[in-house]
Amino acid sequence: MTIFIPTPLRSFAGGQDAVEVPATTVAEALEGLTQAHPELRKHLFSAEGKVRSFVNLYLNDEDVRYLPEKEATTVKAADTLSIIPSIAGGTGRPGKRVFGAKTLSQAD
Repeated sequence: MTIFIPTPLRSFAGGQDAVEVPATTVAEALEGLTQAHPELRKHLFSAEGKVRSFVNLYLNDEDVRYLPEKEATTVKAADTLSIIPSIAGGTGRPGKRVFGAKTLSQAD
């Protein structure tokens, strides 16, 4: 199966944007990926071996968290797994909110 690597993690996967791994489940695919590219493990998994909460996995555009078998879901060679890290952010200015081009203080 093909695993798509997001830009922020590509440096830990030899610069590749996609990696082919033989697998029968999502978990096996992730294991194959991290065996081939060990530096990815700490970015994808917690110390307890669980997929980190800010890492979203999509099997053929389906969110793995909502699949009945989650990471135990069976996969085929033609399937794709996309790794999508959650992105958070803001204005970077405490006490300010930005709406379009207009900046308002929280007191407004």
